[in-house]
Amino acid sequence: MTRANYVFDPGVRPQLAVSGSPGAWYAVRRIYCVGRNYLAHIREMGEADERDPPIFFQKPPDSIVQEGVPVPYPPATKDYQYEGELVVAIGKAGENISAAVANEHIFGYAAGLEMTRRDLQRAAAKAGHPWENGKSFDHSSPCSAIVPAARIGHPTRGALTLSVNGVQKQKTDLSQLIWNVPEIVVQLSRLYRLVPGDLIYTGTPDGVGPVVPGDRIEVSVEGVATFRATIAPHIAIGEP
Repeated sequence: MTRANYVFDPGVRPQLAVSGSPGAWYAVRRIYCVGRNYLAHIREMGEADERDPPIFFQKPPDSIVQEGVPVPYPPATKDYQYEGELVVAIGKAGENISAAVANEHIFGYAAGLEMTRRDLQRAAAKAGHPWENGKSFDHSSPCSAIVPAARIGHPTRGALTLSVNGVQKQKTDLSQLIWNVPEIVVQLSRLYRLVPGDLIYTGTPDGVGPVVPGDRIEVSVEGVATFRATIAPHIAIGEP
């Protein structure tokens, strides 16, 4: 096989550590997110639909931020908000997956932050435009190490909490998901072929709010993981 002659260094694929397996890494291929998947958050955001089919959008794989790495405040926003979420890591390829076997396609789980430029998201929604500017930007997908389902099973309940500077801001139970994890996998696999390396952020509860540089965020999913992140000042693209 002829070695590719790249015109620039393609770099390393984004990756997350695998909890309990030193030296093992989960290479990230795509990041799918579910919008409006907790009833209280739908009401918090002023949305009327409470059981419509799930809304999916994507974030770039290189928006992943590993634990221990500061999360820089993004440009072009004055309302940078946290969303604590259960994250699903796909481990087996498939499309048109049935609910009966959906869990077989899951490698593991994590605790993640789906960071949002809320002012840009609201402006886009008001104009009927896609959410990309508000959702899909650099450093917008901080995530814990992946915890294998072989170790913890497939959680269907358990507390999801988020605090900022030690003050609790979000609290729910995974049992309150409008669309549970197998249902999300089923719906998403009707639209895309799911492949190992795909992450699914399953949605956030009510209590979302803004953060600024210096704030410390902790999101915890009972029985899965706790992830901690610190918001850092903005770093312009191209700066070290």
